Amino acid sequence: MATDTTISEKMNDTAEMKADWSGGKPPMKASYGKLMMWYFLLSDAFTFSGFLIAYGALRMSVPTWPVPDFVFQSFPGGFTGMPLIFVTVMSFVLIVSSVTMVRAVQEGKRENKRGVVFWLLMTAIGGIAFLSCQAYEWNTLIAHENMTVFENPFGSHTVDGVYINDDGSEGETFRAGDSYLVHKTHGDWHFRKFRITSGENAGEMAYETLGPQAFGALFYCITGFHGFHVFSGVVFLIIIAVNAASGLYVKRRNGYEMVEKIGLYWHFVDLVWVFVFLVFYLL
Repeated sequence: MATDTTISEKMNDTAEMKADWSGGKPPMKASYGKLMMWYFLLSDAFTFSGFLIAYGALRMSVPTWPVPDFVFQSFPGGFTGMPLIFVTVMSFVLIVSSVTMVRAVQEGKRENKRGVVFWLLMTAIGGIAFLSCQAYEWNTLIAHENMTVFENPFGSHTVDGVYINDDGSEGETFRAGDSYLVHKTHGDWHFRKFRITSGENAGEMAYETLGPQAFGALFYCITGFHGFHVFSGVVFLIIIAVNAASGLYVKRRNGYEMVEKIGLYWHFVDLVWVFVFLVFYLL
């Protein structure tokens, strides 16, 4: 009898295993579409991680790396001397768009078509506002401060010194670690002359130099890559909103799963920006 019971149990276990692998059942109670979205986001996270780790490694190894408070201090309207205020506004806009995305998913669960369309469009508007802010930031750095992928006018001093005026008199003093911006007019860079006031090279004359080239290259690469994700998300949001308005998802009765999938993508883009903000603007 014991042997018969054991054989019966083994047959039941085998039948259950076959049933589990027979197909037609979503793994981890997630649909195929959502599972593939998670795979994509995981691979994308590795890409962003590589960029940010490379930036952090270079930032810590170069003594003349620009200070973010000095580089990102412009604000629309011609205001300057406002460190990180504008990028904080950008971050707030993106966080608010994440809240509207949550509302779109909630309305989808309720099968509320009008609510889904409204909140998807609000999220798209938030994404467009963020991209507009980023366009202003890029325009300021490229057109007004001449920072490109190949040239970076921002730097920081490695010695204490005092600037020499055009008439040969001494001007403003500075300390090691203070930031500076090399100006460019008519295609020529103008490097300020200074005298070193401390250390073994005290008394020697020197000129400011362009900052590390990698700063501009990494800034445009990382923020541009993230901006492309935001732009792609805005396009998908508009497409899905149009589909939802047409009643395409009503017939499926699946809680507007497509909205949930784009929601995963949008929240990922917002989360990545938190790390970009931390590493690029605060480090």
